Amino acid sequence: MDRERNGRNVSILIVDDHPVVRTGLTTLLEKQPGLQVGGAVESGEEALAFLDGGRIEVVLLDLRMPKKSGLEILPEILRCKNPPKVLILSSYDLEEEVYRVAQSGAAGYLTKNSSGQQIAEAIFAVASGKTYFPENIVERLAEREGRPALSPREQDVLLMVSKGLTNKEIAHTLQLSQFTVRNHIIHIMEKLEVGSRTEAVAIAIQLGLVTMHS
Repeated sequence: MDRERNGRNVSILIVDDHPVVRTGLTTLLEKQPGLQVGGAVESGEEALAFLDGGRIEVVLLDLRMPKKSGLEILPEILRCKNPPKVLILSSYDLEEEVYRVAQSGAAGYLTKNSSGQQIAEAIFAVASGKTYFPENIVERLAEREGRPALSPREQDVLLMVSKGLTNKEIAHTLQLSQFTVRNHIIHIMEKLEVGSRTEAVAIAIQLGLVTMHS
């Protein structure tokens, strides 16, 4: 593994809204030869301002942040003048979330319980132009590729089903007919390969299509 290139460390920006996480990652990564933490900020907006002022090679980006999520800020980071590689470091490894990350152009994905060695390996890999997705995540992404995606309207309906709304209540909220809502639910169950609304919600939570606090 190329830990140092021409005597130059890989520069990193940590983006996470939790101070303890920022401090912990900074301490962890500064101990790794060939890495240098150039900054640690708490929001996507601060990350964009920081990237505008200096050269960062790899951004460690959290997904669950107030105001703008990591998924929302990721495209903006990649549109920077000298875009860094983005490595997602999340507390979760929900299948749909990882799939959206990969589709959005992130170079890699790790959970926050990864070891310092693994995070360092991922940083060096993406800095050198490679991607870094652990094998178990790659397998799940391959499975996800073969499954039909829910439409935006189906996602809206599924979210309301997860909140316990009836077809009539969903129809009123979305200004649809109950017949249309019923058809959406049938299509959702077909795509998720389940036999009931309850199963659809359980699978959706497991995959990250909806969360309990949505």
